[in-house]
Amino acid sequence: MSLDQSTNPPIMEAKTRHPLHQIADTPTHKLLLKQWLKEEELILSRVSHKESQIDSVRREITQLYIFFFLFHSISLLLLFHASSSTSSANAASSACKRSWIPSLCALLSSLGIIWAVRYKSEVESHLEKLLEREKEDAKLLRKCVEELKKKGIEFDLLKEVDALRRAKSLRVESKAVRKWSARDFVTLFFFSVSCLVLAMIRLILCD
Repeated sequence: MSLDQSTNPPIMEAKTRHPLHQIADTPTHKLLLKQWLKEEELILSRVSHKESQIDSVRREITQLYIFFFLFHSISLLLLFHASSSTSSANAASSACKRSWIPSLCALLSSLGIIWAVRYKSEVESHLEKLLEREKEDAKLLRKCVEELKKKGIEFDLLKEVDALRRAKSLRVESKAVRKWSARDFVTLFFFSVSCLVLAMIRLILCD
């Protein structure tokens, strides 16, 4: 009886100890917690890096938008000024015949800018998917860290670690497939503006 009384207090004391104290006294749990905290820090660092990359790509896309409208506005103004300063009918007729030159330049420039915008938009979409994946990993890892801190030595290492790996490997995209995206509408809009610019060039030089 006295033996039972002498062994029960340490057992009760171990059960009532704070989970963090239990982890500190258990090498495997302590090592796992350190590893997960370090991995969480690395994931947060990658998230920050991906966000800065996305911001940089969006600034480049905005600059392409500005350059597109600036280029065509200046081109139309210069053509209008040149057409207005032409007084003779022969010069006007010659300018109309050569209207294919500025039209071709405008078309090639528009296609180049549209391709650049499309490419940068694809890069942005890819980075957003990577960022979303990193955030999901951080959420899963944070949940495991909280469970480990809450349960202490009662935390089942094999079960929880296996569940974490399974959650990462079986993760699938849950978004519905869209036939049209915002990038497609942007491309269509820029192509329409390019066609309008070509019509205005023809109108300015041949009117």
